[in-house]
Amino acid sequence: MTESLDRFFSPHGVAIIGVSTSPEKLGYSAARNLIQSGYTGAIHFVSQKQGELFGHRFYTSISQVPDPVDLAILIVPPQVMPQAIEDCAKRGIKAAIVVSAGFREVGAEGAALEQHCADVGHAMGVRLLGPNCIGTIDTYLPLDTTFLKPPMPDAGGIGLISHSGAFCAAIIDWARTQGFGFSRVASLGNEADVNETDMLPVLAEDEHTRVIVLYLESVTDGRKFIKTAREVSKQKPVLALKVGRFESGQKAAASHTGALAGSEAAFDSAFAKAGILRADTIEQVFNWARALESCPLSKGRNIAILTDAGGLGVIAADSLETCGLSLAQFSDSTLKALSASLPPAAAIHNPVDMIASASPENYALCLSLLLADENVDGVLLILLPPPLYTAESVAELIIPIIQQSEKPVITALIGANFIEKAQKIFNAAKIVTYPFPEHAASALGALVRRNEYLTIETREHGEQTTPSFSGSVANLSADELVSAYGIPTAPVKLAHSPDEAVTIANELGFPVVMKIASPDILHKSDVGGVLLGIENTSSLQSGYTQMIGHIQTMRPDAKIEGVHIQRQIPDGQEVIVGMVRDPLFGPLMMFGSGGVEVEGLKDVAFALSPLNQVEAREMLHKTWAGRKLKGFRNIPPVDQDSVIDVLIKLSMLAEEHLEIEEIEINPLRVLSKGAVAVDVRVKFNV
Repeated sequence: MTESLDRFFSPHGVAIIGVSTSPEKLGYSAARNLIQSGYTGAIHFVSQKQGELFGHRFYTSISQVPDPVDLAILIVPPQVMPQAIEDCAKRGIKAAIVVSAGFREVGAEGAALEQHCADVGHAMGVRLLGPNCIGTIDTYLPLDTTFLKPPMPDAGGIGLISHSGAFCAAIIDWARTQGFGFSRVASLGNEADVNETDMLPVLAEDEHTRVIVLYLESVTDGRKFIKTAREVSKQKPVLALKVGRFESGQKAAASHTGALAGSEAAFDSAFAKAGILRADTIEQVFNWARALESCPLSKGRNIAILTDAGGLGVIAADSLETCGLSLAQFSDSTLKALSASLPPAAAIHNPVDMIASASPENYALCLSLLLADENVDGVLLILLPPPLYTAESVAELIIPIIQQSEKPVITALIGANFIEKAQKIFNAAKIVTYPFPEHAASALGALVRRNEYLTIETREHGEQTTPSFSGSVANLSADELVSAYGIPTAPVKLAHSPDEAVTIANELGFPVVMKIASPDILHKSDVGGVLLGIENTSSLQSGYTQMIGHIQTMRPDAKIEGVHIQRQIPDGQEVIVGMVRDPLFGPLMMFGSGGVEVEGLKDVAFALSPLNQVEAREMLHKTWAGRKLKGFRNIPPVDQDSVIDVLIKLSMLAEEHLEIEEIEINPLRVLSKGAVAVDVRVKFNV
């Protein structure tokens, strides 16, 4: 699957086409880095001029280059790039890094040239990385095809896939000061051919890559990305920093679902479905990556805090709660052991404050006691220079305990000059540290969420068989459409006169609900267009006349078709269930608080279709509307399983009928047994 792409990291021979002897040219920098990286494969330089560089002669054509050569680095003018790609194909080279800029990023003419390059590569079997990229790095082969300032990054377990070359350059330089390194780095550039989805399995199959970080501006094929990333996430942690959260230009939507769903909700849902942890900042994504690279996962959310400074312990406790974690409740035996080991002034309940006199031996013993407690899933250890000891003396005693522990110990090493030696000791032992408790708590949260994802993936998802309807839906009413998928509805019929309203009501059975029928009135209750609890014929006739007259006065511009008559459903809780089709990822399901307050409350959760039992139940758990289904104070509990059933069936409907752009049930009335779609709206693709 990844054999052709693996040439970008482990080629037998590399040719730089467009090499230069001028140090200010990219062709020189790429040659320098390739040589200095220690790459042991064949190295070939191609230039229009005769000469040599770093002891390697110049060839004037790729056709002259001897074997082995299976990767080309192309640093030639954009206009001749298609010919350069064709020449590589004729030479038998199946992978090319297009470093040169001047393509899509400069306008329509450049975009057309880029597409021509992609077409040539596709026709001739050459995979292209770029254009407008910096290339690839493998720190273990080793190989550096970039033109970045040397040296290469330190070897580590983090693989980086980035849409931005400048991001790669900055992060590689920053990482050297933070004590971590990379396994492989891939700069994707304009993605004329190879994209983030293609590159994910390449890093996943690399034995040195323990965690994958994505810097994304978008994705090329949303559905394929989710499928691929989900498989990769089962093997190795995948983290994403997706930029452009607040881009403008969101499309106008006809439904509440469309108005509440944005592109970022789709990305959040896509990452969740694929098992990708989404970070908010550069620092956060690499804090998580370092923890996932080197620490065992946390089997639960109960964390112990160990410190010699009470104030920092409080900060750590707040940070844990912010990250969705909890303070562990120690066992009686742990409390007794802590009490016997620490001065009377120490605090033995979580957070454990050993006070300022704590010795290295206190740190080591207390850490061992906390890790041995079955109620503790992980430890956040705060180490600042003890007044009577050195930070490095503490580090030397606790490092063996951390290395042998099957539970994560995340250390906040706080200070500057007085912790410099301790930092070097931790780095040498490959133990990650963080400058503040907030960062350490966030890293613990990533370890917890990764474990929870893997636990869910190995658990039976409770997939269920749902009804399927393969016929045309264009001629079905909204109620008929959802009914075809086994979703109970309250039939609605249109009455054009008071007498017709009476006939319909007698057919449906009293009590009934009456709603104004007008394509120009979206929020009916706002203009007095809803009448509930109509018990008899006389109330129905008078209500019809009064409603029509009132609406004509309130909205003289509105087209009034009559009124809709619907059998009144018993009392229950009202929620909204909907779908909007995202252009990248497909059907985006929504659940939340329904009725008239849906857009005001914005108590909603999203997930990508198709849904299973676990995903649908998680949508309920994320919202107050979902949690309230179990009952709250004077609100009686209702049938939450019926809501899960509706969500799954609606997602199947969306999967099977691509012509549906949006569909919404608002409200879905949830009863003590079952749920009924009271109002259904459907929008088809134009």
